[in-house]
Amino acid sequence: MTQHHLANSELGSLDYDPAPESAQIAKLKGAYGLFIDGQFTDPTQHEQFASLNPATEETLVTVAHASAEDVDRAVASARKAYDTVWSKTTGARRAKYLFRIARIIQERSRELAVVETLDNGKPIRESRDVDIPLAAAHFFYYAGWADKLDHAGFGADPRPVGVCGQIIPWNFPLLMAAWKLAPALAAGNTCVLKPAETTPLSALILAEILQQAELPEGVVNIITGDGSTGSALVEHPGVDKIAFTGSTEVGRLIQQRVATTTKRLTLELGGNGANIVFDDAPVDEMIEGIIDGIFFNQGHVCCAGSRLLVQETIADEVLRRLVRRVEQLRVGDPMDKNTDVGAINSAAQLERIKELTAFGESEGATRYTSSCALPDKGYWFAPTVFADVTQSHRIAREEIFGPVLSVLTFRTPEEAVAKANNTNYGLACGVWSEKGSRTLWVAQRLRAGVVWANTYNRFDPTSPFGGVRESGFGREGGRHGLEAYLNV
Repeated sequence: MTQHHLANSELGSLDYDPAPESAQIAKLKGAYGLFIDGQFTDPTQHEQFASLNPATEETLVTVAHASAEDVDRAVASARKAYDTVWSKTTGARRAKYLFRIARIIQERSRELAVVETLDNGKPIRESRDVDIPLAAAHFFYYAGWADKLDHAGFGADPRPVGVCGQIIPWNFPLLMAAWKLAPALAAGNTCVLKPAETTPLSALILAEILQQAELPEGVVNIITGDGSTGSALVEHPGVDKIAFTGSTEVGRLIQQRVATTTKRLTLELGGNGANIVFDDAPVDEMIEGIIDGIFFNQGHVCCAGSRLLVQETIADEVLRRLVRRVEQLRVGDPMDKNTDVGAINSAAQLERIKELTAFGESEGATRYTSSCALPDKGYWFAPTVFADVTQSHRIAREEIFGPVLSVLTFRTPEEAVAKANNTNYGLACGVWSEKGSRTLWVAQRLRAGVVWANTYNRFDPTSPFGGVRESGFGREGGRHGLEAYLNV
């Protein structure tokens, strides 16, 4: 194993003056309760936990920890709202509420971006330009469907499912909330949403937005807590459908628990995406696409292109240019608008990344790690590329969920497809080539829910997203995203 560091002076990197966004824009309270029946309320057992800023390890606020009794209150509120109000509301009226929510998200976009960055650790540039606009776009998009469900292709007069329990992860907190709430509400369901325990704040600001939008009480309830809260929601007999985004391990447990019930289930789980580069790929665009595919959101992306498959004839050139580009990435204060890679979301996730990269070194892969200076406080990991990786390496088989890229090579399209499919996951892949026929040939043979061509990590509310095999089942986004929330 060889480890390489490149000096910034070698690469002629540019210096930037700090351009920090003000944390004061986030109008956070000192403590937050549970959002049940349209109001913030204290948890029955008065338990609280701290939400930390991963870039500084400082406490941002304290948040209520929902018990099983609190989950019961939230589900009862959602059921009452469903029976008495929401299922009887016309699609056109539901659309008005969704449009209103989308507009308020836009109006409060700067505040939401700051909150998301403080709580999650991702660069403010990404929160501002990706997460928040996409969240608003999903509410806008499904507002358009709310009065057109008869024309969605699911039969005449499709009906809502009922009360939906929705559990979202920490990597895209507000965006994942929008992915789940918008289609559910458009279809006429009521919801109990549980955000991840490390990133509850944007969901709680969303609760304030729901109040601003005058959404009827109980239509959306937001409960915070850890895995025990999520477990209580999954097992609650008053819930008709569970939607979960998170790890494959937890997804398996949820599937086991609902298997003996009548609950409907959709799962969007882990991934280990292959980004396939052919020798005729547009080089400059491809290098930037690789960077976006793995270092966007610190690699905390279930569909990240964490396995780079490069055709042998250009492998050395791609690696050289890639390592140079990685060295130029700016790592540091997520609130700085010049930052490319922010903080790892939690201490536990940082340890997981360190453990797997240590295996990469011990198994003989060649490691290239950015020589960037990391802050003294907070959870940080320098962008890393592993070359000389084989399919048997643990870093090529497991989801690292961090800013770590494994580089493998191939000779023929058939070999590229075989290596890309040599995984238990099946969420997303990318193909880089100037030949459309080759791209389509490969895409048709990849076992993945999403295949990008000459781009990566591009999302649109009109396009369905989801996986196969251990990456889950069901689709979110697009017309297809309505199906999980309709009795069809």
